[in-house]
Amino acid sequence: MTNVLICGILGRMGKQLVESAAGTDVRVSCGVDIQAGELSGIPVYASFDAVRERVDCIIDFSNHALLPKILEYALSKRLPAVIATTGHTEAERALMREAAERIPVFSSGNMSLGINVLISLAKSAAAALGNDFDIEIIEMHHNRKLDAPSGTALMIADGIREVLPYEPEYVYDRTQRRCERSRNEIGIHSVRGGTIVGEHEVIFSGRGEVIRISHSAQGRELFAQGALAAAEYIKNKQ
Repeated sequence: MTNVLICGILGRMGKQLVESAAGTDVRVSCGVDIQAGELSGIPVYASFDAVRERVDCIIDFSNHALLPKILEYALSKRLPAVIATTGHTEAERALMREAAERIPVFSSGNMSLGINVLISLAKSAAAALGNDFDIEIIEMHHNRKLDAPSGTALMIADGIREVLPYEPEYVYDRTQRRCERSRNEIGIHSVRGGTIVGEHEVIFSGRGEVIRISHSAQGRELFAQGALAAAEYIKNKQ
């Protein structure tokens, strides 16, 4: 049995984690959120200092600004951490790398298996197509998502970047540009609306042909399942 503490337990993904953990080898022992209380009998604390339950791993689905406090607690208790929040600054990513020298840290912009398959396919396509195709990435999410572009879109772009024969420039906005598209661009576009869970598409546009690779998340459960699997995976790692 893996006992987890969920940061952001009162949010949509936190509640989904609690639901998805039922009947598995993962037990949600407590949570930390803005307001103390309880959720389905699980104690919720407003501060890490109040936590008294046994914890084997932390899962974070809160806000990137809370990362320093999360890592401080994880380091003090020698706990592994699954960081599933997106929108981290470079300074915050540096904190994760520093913490990973002392505790296991699993960080991903997207916890679904399908997205990681999409990245692998996109890398294969980019390596085969080389300089002959323009690359664009479109991501769509619900109207309450705070960061743009999504962490997943950046994961896709970074994966493609690894195999390109040139150094790409990520372009997020062309409204101020009055010139032709340069050959080294990767366009990354964000759409926000309604209750869209998550849509990602990679477009390779060449002369007379277009290749599209896409992924559609039909519910939040797949992200929760991925995070729970990550917690079980890293709980005994060095």
